[in-house]
Amino acid sequence: MRDILKTTASRRAVLGAGLAGASMLAMPSILRAQDKSLKVGVYGGYFKESFDKNIFPEFTKTTGIAVESIAEPTGEAWLVQLEQAARAGQAPADVSMMSQVAMLKGQSTELWAPLDMAKIKNASGLIENFVNKYPDGRVAGIGAVSWYITLVTNTDVFKEAPTSWTALWDPANADKLGLLALVSNSFLLEVTAKTHFGGTDALDTEEGILKVFDKLAEVKPNVRLWYRDEAQFEQALKSGEIPMGQYYHDVTGLAAGEGHPVRSTFPKEGGILDSGCWALSRASEKTEEAHVFIDYLSQPAVQATLSRKVGTSPTVKRELLDLTAEEFAAVSSDIAPIVPRYDLYQTKSDFLNQKWTEMIAG
Repeated sequence: MRDILKTTASRRAVLGAGLAGASMLAMPSILRAQDKSLKVGVYGGYFKESFDKNIFPEFTKTTGIAVESIAEPTGEAWLVQLEQAARAGQAPADVSMMSQVAMLKGQSTELWAPLDMAKIKNASGLIENFVNKYPDGRVAGIGAVSWYITLVTNTDVFKEAPTSWTALWDPANADKLGLLALVSNSFLLEVTAKTHFGGTDALDTEEGILKVFDKLAEVKPNVRLWYRDEAQFEQALKSGEIPMGQYYHDVTGLAAGEGHPVRSTFPKEGGILDSGCWALSRASEKTEEAHVFIDYLSQPAVQATLSRKVGTSPTVKRELLDLTAEEFAAVSSDIAPIVPRYDLYQTKSDFLNQKWTEMIAG
């Protein structure tokens, strides 16, 4: 899911054919059953291991479709590989978990085969923003998993939890913050727009973006570390060396559960809700299996299992889940989230990176 997760070797979940005692007359149907397979690209490391252990075997048991999971490279390298392969009529994976920005870039080349929503009945329970659509309304992807970035603090240093993202601007927090180092993964423009300008619509124009950048630049005296290495910030947060910042809600909760003096807070303006989509390569010949897979993963029961076993936030509506209040709070929140403006990172990438370098990172 994130860079701290190390890529591991691909594993294969093979459906046992049970050939013992089968007559020759049964062979054609057995061969057809063996043909029911799907290559699925997922983020590597712990994330992939969790899917291999907790999700894919049950999917195969339920549907008879064998899964070969592929560890995706980080960043947009996987998008490039899928695009190049599709031009050659090949699919390194049939279905892949893709970032929202990668989804938009793939749309521009018609990389994603449109999904037939009539075959994905469980999509009716999805939260609306987890249905990714082409400009003409065709469905390009379905929300696979989501996760939150929240305001985190060391409880030894901050006895009371902050209630608002405005804490990032508080002069009392000079030299105390750890913030993500890139405009495209920190989503601090969206945080600033929601906190000080009434919402992310403030980013609709370049003039508005510059005003938001000006306001965000005011946090710089409070920043001790602009981090790319998440483990570095996590360690500094635990020790109290850098006692406040933005970090992943689920990881912080796990650290707190292990006895570290850290907490994750959903500010009143909302946590940052990031997510990945299931998308089907246009070169895939496994359209039927892919729809069965996406429908299965969209079930409330499976989303609840992901929350319990993988630590992701559900993409389906709260009322459909059997998660306890404690289980839900460990991965999500009922406070309306800050949803990143992924469109900007596709259409204004160069402009945003330039201004980030000039005004924030410089």
